[in-house]
Amino acid sequence: MAPILRETRFPSKQTLQLVQGDLTTEVVDAIVNAANSHLQHGGGVAGIIVRRGGYEIQAESDAWVREHGPVSHAEPAYTGAGRLPCRYVIHAVGPIWGEGNDDNKLAAAVTGSLTLADRLGLSSMAFPAISTGIFGFPKERAAGVIFSAIECYFVQQPSSGLHIVRLTLFDQPTVDAFLKVWDTSKP
Repeated sequence: MAPILRETRFPSKQTLQLVQGDLTTEVVDAIVNAANSHLQHGGGVAGIIVRRGGYEIQAESDAWVREHGPVSHAEPAYTGAGRLPCRYVIHAVGPIWGEGNDDNKLAAAVTGSLTLADRLGLSSMAFPAISTGIFGFPKERAAGVIFSAIECYFVQQPSSGLHIVRLTLFDQPTVDAFLKVWDTSKP
């Protein structure tokens, strides 16, 4: 597991960790994929997840969209994890920066992922910095929205079965941005 850079425990006993590492190597119940609404996992985090986890993740995603239609910000999809060390991949659709209502859409993607993890009975999960890559969401702003959405979820759902939520960040600029926000507004 990736080294923990920051950690906080909420009054409801859930732990939020900020780590630098590779999302696809996280040993948790589920990882969150920063997906597009049609679950076409060609580039970014999504492409890496499919390349490392196996094409079955894309095949299950295609089947999900055929059955349920495009995925919304608030209602993520999920698939098996193929060869990854987790059980599930939760496919959260973050906003493309500049489309409007971006903060609310990002918060909905995070909250929807947490809600789905609880529905699946999971106790641990890891998120990437949703929408901060090819979708262009400013990293520091995303950090604030993501931290706030997680904290609000646990305040509203104190009996959540999720015990550990990790924000697994890969590149140094993203880590620096999230650390800056963490250190000035501690979740």
